[in-house]
Amino acid sequence: MKAPDTSGTSGTLIILPRLLQRRLEKAASQFISEGNAFSVDFAHPPGEAALVPADSISWRIFKNPVALFLGGIAAVLLELAEPKVRSGVWGHTNFRSAPLRRMQRTGFAAMVTVYGARSAAEEMIRHVGRMHASISGITPDGRAYRADDPALLSWVYATASFGFIEAYHAYVRRLAPEDFSRFYTEGQAAAGLYGARCTIGSRPEMAALLDQMGGALEPSSILFEFLDIIENVPVLPSPLYRLQPMLVRAAVELVPPALRARLGLSQHWSLRPWQRGVVARLGALSDRVLLTSSPAVQACRRIGLPDGYLYRSAG
Repeated sequence: MKAPDTSGTSGTLIILPRLLQRRLEKAASQFISEGNAFSVDFAHPPGEAALVPADSISWRIFKNPVALFLGGIAAVLLELAEPKVRSGVWGHTNFRSAPLRRMQRTGFAAMVTVYGARSAAEEMIRHVGRMHASISGITPDGRAYRADDPALLSWVYATASFGFIEAYHAYVRRLAPEDFSRFYTEGQAAAGLYGARCTIGSRPEMAALLDQMGGALEPSSILFEFLDIIENVPVLPSPLYRLQPMLVRAAVELVPPALRARLGLSQHWSLRPWQRGVVARLGALSDRVLLTSSPAVQACRRIGLPDGYLYRSAG
């Protein structure tokens, strides 16, 4: 394995014991490779830019596996609370039968959107769009839906953006209001490619959308089935797998309190103060562990940046 180029990191990296580093590299590589349904190589073609630039907030947030795990769970909870999205996801995907595989593919698609070469990202998004165009149905209460409905796509994209940045802000590093604005603005081009009409440009605008959608969101047994699956499917490598139930609760806490109450997410899904501290330490530590097999590092190599570019001190 090529030794990481840590130039420009200002001493922020954590050097792990060799055996642990190898285990994490293997786990990260396996997760990415098993989700790679599009034969994307993040290190190629040399020099080709991504949909968002390397100096973006997005590149720094998406490199953090804790923020991605927590943010992804929070996003799916909000998506499954919308009846049409819930019917589309639960009725037309293999999440119930092969949850790990589904999570790998969803996670990989997010990585391609942020870190993949523009040509690869655009081709993957076109493929996803073709799949969405073939999915339609009727909700249990009789409402028709289509997976390519711009309104539904907008909700899905907005909730994903919300989950990732709120997880990073809560459990990795506090962000300024302008960081939120940059992040939401950076995602608008990709949202448009997916067919979403996502015009969220700030944290207050996202809060307003959640308030606006609150009345349309509803509790469901599917929410709790999803949480049970996520608590038990071995997403994280050993020994981190033992922390997975705690991390799931941390993700639930990202959902605004009023919406948690509306969805029936009771005190059972809350963390104790000491547990929040554990999750925050894990999030901060994971932001300083460089994995050469990660899409973030491979993308840096593609455009000629050092491996440690995204690990420079923030200020």
